[in-house]
Amino acid sequence: MGKTIAVVNQKGGVGKTTTVVNLAGALGLDGYRVLVVDIDPQGNATSGFGIKRRELQRCTYDLLLSGPDADPVEEFAKTKVRTSAKGVDLVPATINLAGAEVSLATAIARDTKLQRALQPIKSHYDLVFVDTGPSLGLLTINALASADTVLIPIQCEYYALEGLSQLLDVVHLVQAQVNPSLTVEGVILTMYDGRTSLSRQVAKEVRRHFRGRVFTVTIPRNVRLAEAPSHGLPGVLYDRNSRGARAYTSLAKEVFQHATKGSRQRTQ
Repeated sequence: MGKTIAVVNQKGGVGKTTTVVNLAGALGLDGYRVLVVDIDPQGNATSGFGIKRRELQRCTYDLLLSGPDADPVEEFAKTKVRTSAKGVDLVPATINLAGAEVSLATAIARDTKLQRALQPIKSHYDLVFVDTGPSLGLLTINALASADTVLIPIQCEYYALEGLSQLLDVVHLVQAQVNPSLTVEGVILTMYDGRTSLSRQVAKEVRRHFRGRVFTVTIPRNVRLAEAPSHGLPGVLYDRNSRGARAYTSLAKEVFQHATKGSRQRTQ
């Protein structure tokens, strides 16, 4: 299928990388072929799969800044790595990606560099997830330009909806100028604690705000999910029986079903 999903929220600490790594890991366990593209200079998705960033010779930066005569398929083959998760490949991030914003600023067709890099190879995968950083700069614009849909993790905490209007404005801008087929795949509620009235109230408000676009499965606060990256494994591999792993396994099924049946809504 090769559908590309950008996981975006300009706020940090909302569970973007945890969501990408665990959805990919769960789908890989189910026999699907998944590609993760780490376009966050912090490289947490890369280290979350146990990849040692300092030992890498190439990263997403090289795909973005490859010359116009470069063969995208060859560039991808030289850059992607296998991960600790069955069926999951990764285009990693290294410290070099920190300079991409400056390098892209003067590049021709700067908004569609990632789109050009992924277009020839994404049909080799069932799903492609792009993990973005906590910003709405050129790297995130590239992620949105390359994507079919946007997945938005929102933490069930105070100020959860803060800044989301700005994010949706950027999505609209990308739709209007670069990627008219871009749609919102849905919203994921993360860090949910049903014992607190705050989590319940935030979840209710998010569901009201994004009526019909919030996934049924919520992701709980879970120590095992937090521990997993230090072991270089997705939570769904580190402790499959933990509450967090079970939640992401269920969410992966829901996301994949939603993505493959094409029941997407365009942002209004």
